[in-house]
Amino acid sequence: MSKHKKSQSQGGHQAGGGGGNMMMMMGGQKAKNFKGTLRRLLTYLKPRSNQLIAVFIAAILSTIFAVVGPKIMGNAITELFEGAYAKMTGVPGAAIDFDAIGKLLLLLAALYVISSLFTYIQQYIMSSVAQKTVYDLREEVNGKLERLPLKYYDGRPNGETLSRVTNDLDTIGNTLQQSLTQFITSVVTIVGIIIMMLTISPLLTLISIVSLPVSMFVIQPILKRSQKHFADQQRTLGQLNGHIEEMYTGHQVVKVFGHEKKAVAEFDEVNEQLYDAGRRAQFISGIIMPMMSFIGNLSYVVISVVGGILVTQRAISIGDIQAFITYTRQFTQPVMQTANIANIIQSTIAAAERVFELLDEVEEEKEVTTESLSKAKGAVTFKQVDFGYADELLIEDMNIDVLPGQTVAIVGPTGAGKTTLINLLMRFYELNNGEITIDGHDTRKMSRTDLRTTFGMVLQDTWLFNGTIKENIAFGKDGATDEEIFAAAKTARADHFIRTLPDGYDTVLNEEASNISQGQKQLLTIARAVLANPPIMILDEATSSVDTRTELLIQQAMNRLMEGRTSFVIAHRLSTIRDADLILVMNEGKVIEQGSHEGLIKEEGFYADLYNSQFSTKKAI
Repeated sequence: MSKHKKSQSQGGHQAGGGGGNMMMMMGGQKAKNFKGTLRRLLTYLKPRSNQLIAVFIAAILSTIFAVVGPKIMGNAITELFEGAYAKMTGVPGAAIDFDAIGKLLLLLAALYVISSLFTYIQQYIMSSVAQKTVYDLREEVNGKLERLPLKYYDGRPNGETLSRVTNDLDTIGNTLQQSLTQFITSVVTIVGIIIMMLTISPLLTLISIVSLPVSMFVIQPILKRSQKHFADQQRTLGQLNGHIEEMYTGHQVVKVFGHEKKAVAEFDEVNEQLYDAGRRAQFISGIIMPMMSFIGNLSYVVISVVGGILVTQRAISIGDIQAFITYTRQFTQPVMQTANIANIIQSTIAAAERVFELLDEVEEEKEVTTESLSKAKGAVTFKQVDFGYADELLIEDMNIDVLPGQTVAIVGPTGAGKTTLINLLMRFYELNNGEITIDGHDTRKMSRTDLRTTFGMVLQDTWLFNGTIKENIAFGKDGATDEEIFAAAKTARADHFIRTLPDGYDTVLNEEASNISQGQKQLLTIARAVLANPPIMILDEATSSVDTRTELLIQQAMNRLMEGRTSFVIAHRLSTIRDADLILVMNEGKVIEQGSHEGLIKEEGFYADLYNSQFSTKKAI
């Protein structure tokens, strides 16, 4: 769907021919601080200033050689015309000087070859500058993403961050590689053409230049009208894409609830709106280029008439008239390109601003590493821990004491703070007050790398990457041998189903790992955690996606895995944690009860109510 959507969006911009180019001139996404962002972007080009100077010189020379061409061609035409005219009028000894014409044509060919050579040089150098600049930016962004706290990702859609890392950086790269040199070339071309036209005839130059503001004055009302319809077109295109993605992503739900007719009706309505907006936008914008061509042709007629009069008065040569008409035709294109590139640069600065906003995000607190933990025994203590995502505290005065090798179950209703407790343990978030220690070492005085390698995690939401099953399991340990991988899979009860696959451990998982079941995905993530062999295990609803039999097998494997290890288990199905050494009952961010399963049942408190409600519900069903 994403590729389809992208192609549709691009088609929406490209449709309309010349009108689409005119729409680009009207402005796109704009930066909040254009000058500041531009200065900051230029700092990334500063290390390559010598290469940029070479690009500028090559662009200027390329344009100069190209601009002089029509004038040389005009001289050749004048030489041919005058020789032929003299011969026709019977001037004694008159003849066409083919040697002079040949030299002019050779000079013309040399100029165009040299111009092409300098164009190649500027593009070659600029491609290196652009790609290296974006490479540096991408490296900086990637490093920044590694240093950002978890709350940054929790507070923003993944697609937004991905867009900044990919689309915005690509926009910067494309602009640097293509539009920057084109902008230089267009400006030099405009200046060069005006100078060449002035050397031929100031009067004709004035006529040619006046046609441009006349064109803009005529098409301005049309631009304003078409802008509204183009905006409607893009808006309805977005609605249509969103509707299609929703309906096809959830097509099973649509069919189950008989929503097909309503979905088709919604599609037809939005599609009709898109058709109407697109038809109006393309029709109105389609008038622009013919009108500009009409005004341009009128100026050509005026230039031809005035030029003809000047030729008859011997005020100008016929070759210069031909050269001037060529310059006039060439003059409009760089003007349009300059306006178009100015808009592209505006959008590029807006993209750069989004990238810089990411680079300016508050990072994780700097590490003050004064303690190290080579091999943890697994004693975990929460001392008067306070934590809140904003001003309001979510966890207040939490005190927990876990002995090495204990299995700690964390239970409670949704939003009680179970996962938050784990995030604090892993130091994904920083504490407001209090401290968490492992074997007596304050986690804030340890490096995050040392801390997190102490833990192994198996989450409810599985994460597998595009690669073989063997590679996905080996993700848990650098340099893992095949024997270690196979042993981990057997412990996780994954070896049997893996070997039943056509390619066994070499089976390639696709991007979404949809070629195996959800339960099998979970078994692979458990095998990965087994391979990591950490001192402390964290299991967040690790068996929620498997059937009862598989759950029993996994539970048995986990019991063996957790022997001699401290383990934190978050579970909604309380039957799976009855054998836990310590059960923490959380509600509204506080540990309201703690103890063994039997002890908590005897207290007949919150845990007992929660436990009994699950089984009474099963009986009722």
